[in-house]
Amino acid sequence: MDTTLHDPLLGRLLDDRYRVEQRIAVGGMATVYRGVDTRLDRVVALKVMHPGFASDPEFVERFIREAKAVARLSHPNVVGVYDQGDDHRSAPPAVFLAMEYVPGWTLRDLLRDRGALSVRTVLDILEPVLAALGAAHRAGLVHRDVKPENVLLTEDGRVKVADFGLVRAVNGQTAATTQQVMGTVSYLAPEQIERGAADPRTDVYACGVMLYEMLTGSKPHTGENPMHVIYQHLSVDVPPPSSVVPGLAPQLDAITATATARDASWRPADAVELLAALQRVRRELTPQQLDAEPNPLPHQQGGPDSLSSPTTMLPPPVERTSIMDPAMLRQLPPDLVMPRREQPEPPPVALRRRERGGDRRPRWVLPVGVVLALALLLAGLTWALNGGLYTTVPGVLGEPQATAVQTLEHDGFVVHVKQDFSASVAKGSVIGTDPGPGSRVRKDADVTIDVSKGAQRPTVPPLAGKSVDDAKAALQQAGLVVGNEQQQGDPTIPAGSVIGSTPAAGTQVDPNTTVDLIVSTGAQPVDLPDVTGETVDQATADLQAKGFQVKLDPNQVFSGQDAGTVASQNPPAGQSQQGITITLTISKGQQQLNVPDVTGMSEKDATKTLKQAGFKVRTLGFTLFGKPTVHSQNPAGNSQAAQGSTITIWLY
Repeated sequence: MDTTLHDPLLGRLLDDRYRVEQRIAVGGMATVYRGVDTRLDRVVALKVMHPGFASDPEFVERFIREAKAVARLSHPNVVGVYDQGDDHRSAPPAVFLAMEYVPGWTLRDLLRDRGALSVRTVLDILEPVLAALGAAHRAGLVHRDVKPENVLLTEDGRVKVADFGLVRAVNGQTAATTQQVMGTVSYLAPEQIERGAADPRTDVYACGVMLYEMLTGSKPHTGENPMHVIYQHLSVDVPPPSSVVPGLAPQLDAITATATARDASWRPADAVELLAALQRVRRELTPQQLDAEPNPLPHQQGGPDSLSSPTTMLPPPVERTSIMDPAMLRQLPPDLVMPRREQPEPPPVALRRRERGGDRRPRWVLPVGVVLALALLLAGLTWALNGGLYTTVPGVLGEPQATAVQTLEHDGFVVHVKQDFSASVAKGSVIGTDPGPGSRVRKDADVTIDVSKGAQRPTVPPLAGKSVDDAKAALQQAGLVVGNEQQQGDPTIPAGSVIGSTPAAGTQVDPNTTVDLIVSTGAQPVDLPDVTGETVDQATADLQAKGFQVKLDPNQVFSGQDAGTVASQNPPAGQSQQGITITLTISKGQQQLNVPDVTGMSEKDATKTLKQAGFKVRTLGFTLFGKPTVHSQNPAGNSQAAQGSTITIWLY
């Protein structure tokens, strides 16, 4: 049966201004409704305290004080607080906040639906969260309950952090069920569990756990009950995300280990420092590393712990096709946040509780206290057995070699150094360590640091004699950039082939250096003389004087040139490339043919017969009467004459 039908607040007008319209979510200490501000005619979210808290004067006093502090915190990534009020005119009494209404869904909804997210999406979500927390930290506020349920993703791609300041007004765990305990316990820092202490570094720890969860799709510490999870927070380091999703960049392992260090002094001082480190990691990652689809190992796949209880500001939408605008603005760069204000660590919860008349403790205090006591006992035993022998490897990635060695040796490690090329890490700085940052090892363990030798310098390959396409391929394979093509004549290298390069072959250069190609245009054109009719010796001398090679055709031909002279040349006279070979064909002289006897023939028949035989014809003589015939011819019929020579005929 729908319990919202019996909610006495539905339809009620709080403080003569806020009309309660719909229940959105129920948390450990409050219920959230969608309402309308009847004075300004705008939709608001109304967070109404449960009656048990609303009747507690100390709680209400702290709640109002913190609500005022959060209301002064104006930031685009913080759910705004508009108003605070109380309405005791009818039962039940209502102490409430009027807040910004944010249509969308929570990070918990997204993780439940999609599991592990791409690195780019993780950074696009976590950076605005850290920007919001950073503004709060620099204003002297600590959230104390950072978790996916309190991160809202709007329909237009914005990220909002909810429940600022509310958990600060509550001493101890406010959830009433095991599921709700687990929902918050999963993100508690060790110092919160051991001493009840909270400062900006406890929010940093929770953000590190969320970073791990978004990268892998699962929480780093899980168990059958809250005590198991609490024990792991106190005694087990958060593993590197790449152990669950192979292929993640080592920078992501390092920043996760730093943010979730069990010793708070190893963490960034506040969310601003963690945001600056995260933005530096983004700049170091390649587009492929940012956009690669996560692929968790099969035994690690799965959504968030089923024991966590959502405290969503809004119900999840039916469809979730896009959660982030790819061009999302990075909020709150480190140079724009408010200056840090030193804040003394608050005293333990037990010392801050004001004595009250009578026993008014909520019913959940005793079981949660037992859980915490057992966890502290287990943590003490673990520290007693292992605390003197084991420690964690500090993060020294990107530090100069000398600084990294000094840090590691100061912690008792035996340091070994090896070197390797790196295009992204400056020469002399640390690329990585083995074991990796955050690994739990013996205090006297060996740690090997990998120090950058700088970017590997490629060598310009030999290109002379290659085609232009082959030369370009060789440069690209060497990691170099093809530049301009410079034309240059060279009779020894065919046109279109590479003569050389600038820088020259064998030169060591930086990666992606531009290399220009020098391309041959072949020999320059020169005049080729006409040597037909010349003797072989004379023709050879004339051609060699011009820089040409000479070759004789073994087959001689009949021609109009005298026997023994050049009948023809190939190529013929004209413009030609210097140094090529000229083929000369030698003449056998004119070919001798048998002259037909045409005496007695008519002029027409005689002319036809002689031309068919390969001769030219000249006609002499005349007649006044009858048809003329050939009276005589020269040369005479049946004699020999040169082909193409002229035969003279006389007609009478």
